[in-house]
Amino acid sequence: MTCAFGVVVSVLAAGSAFAASVHNAGPSSVVLIVVEDGNKMEVPLDAGGAETICPSGCFLTLPNGDRIGLAGGETVEINDGVATVK
Repeated sequence: MTCAFGVVVSVLAAGSAFAASVHNAGPSSVVLIVVEDGNKMEVPLDAGGAETICPSGCFLTLPNGDRIGLAGGETVEINDGVATVK
């Protein structure tokens, strides 16, 4: 049973290692639109807030209307509605 638990933890850890990280460096809250596997969701981020998204890739619509594709593993910084992808 311990071996099975270890495998599940390893799989979950590996999945999150490829997720994108989004940080709101701007002075106000923003709402991002994330479309992943055909499912659309809103992700609110407070000023200074961060979220991990898109473990299997997604499209991200920013507050300024720009749309970017993410494969997972990127770091996205948002400032005044504009994103910088690293």
